[in-house]
Amino acid sequence: MGMTTWNPVREMRAINEAMNRYMARQGEANHRPAVATLPLDAYSTEDEIVVLATLPGVDPEAVSISLEGDTLTIEGEIPGQLENVDYQLAERFHGKFRRTLRLNVPVELSGITATSENGVLTLTLPKAEEVKPKQIKVSAN
Repeated sequence: MGMTTWNPVREMRAINEAMNRYMARQGEANHRPAVATLPLDAYSTEDEIVVLATLPGVDPEAVSISLEGDTLTIEGEIPGQLENVDYQLAERFHGKFRRTLRLNVPVELSGITATSENGVLTLTLPKAEEVKPKQIKVSAN
């Protein structure tokens, strides 16, 4: 008998996914639409914050992105399942999604860009000049 290493992160993900499926079914049962939390990747460079989100099958025009104060919100809807078919397996999420993210630095609003390529949304938020690192030269007397 082989030994399996316990991975608490994998276990937590499995529990999270099971809870998401349960809550989605509860929402359907109560005729309340389920709203999924959109998974994101976000990283920062010296000049900008970049946020990535995978949105398979979502028309970029149907995605709403807003920035109010220091709170970024991305929301939309992943198209529903096909009608008049007998699904043998249905695991992909369909329905509304929403994600808010609090930014930890001020950004330059006029320079924000959003692009979508191959189902990946990329938001680029340039940092405001006052928070960018500055080089200070030392002069000799």
